[in-house]
Amino acid sequence: LTGAQDGSVRMFEWGHAQQITCFRSGGNSRVTRMRFNYQGNKFGIVDADGYISLYQTNWKCCPLTGTSPKPYLTWQCHNKTANDFVFISSSSLVATAGFSSDNRNICLWDTLVSPTNSLVHAFICHDSGATVLAYAPKHQLLISGGRKGFTCVIDLHLKQQQQLLQSHDSPVKAVAVDPTEEYFVTGSAE
Repeated sequence: LTGAQDGSVRMFEWGHAQQITCFRSGGNSRVTRMRFNYQGNKFGIVDADGYISLYQTNWKCCPLTGTSPKPYLTWQCHNKTANDFVFISSSSLVATAGFSSDNRNICLWDTLVSPTNSLVHAFICHDSGATVLAYAPKHQLLISGGRKGFTCVIDLHLKQQQQLLQSHDSPVKAVAVDPTEEYFVTGSAE
């Protein structure tokens, strides 16, 4: 799966010389992150306009009609930009990281209800915007990085911020959690 500056999203498969599907054509907002769910049957994209779109992966383009697949859900999760997202547990919950004018830059969404009612909880952290997310399922923790170098640890079970750490002097660009969830690592723009 590839996402581009021109907003296009294309799927390729081993053994095929060409793309098998174009999920989104060029001329859309820049793709900022794409992720598959744990089962691999869904994926999502977030873009520079603050939108998230969720797709089924088993859709193949019909060569006769040339129709493009449509997302099964699309909504604006941040009013300035969306930078990252993660699927939570069963994939019906999604956490997003971005930049919103009201500082609700980390949000938890329920995809099983209408988009107007889907916001489960918004966390006010990273006042200049959140750049990256990681999910630790065993401990039900969400770890986010921000533009000012802070890392925030959120307890999803309690729906509250646990820690805020100054981990870098520049924007946090990467967060990784080890498989045993004993530690996490952050990387910055510098």
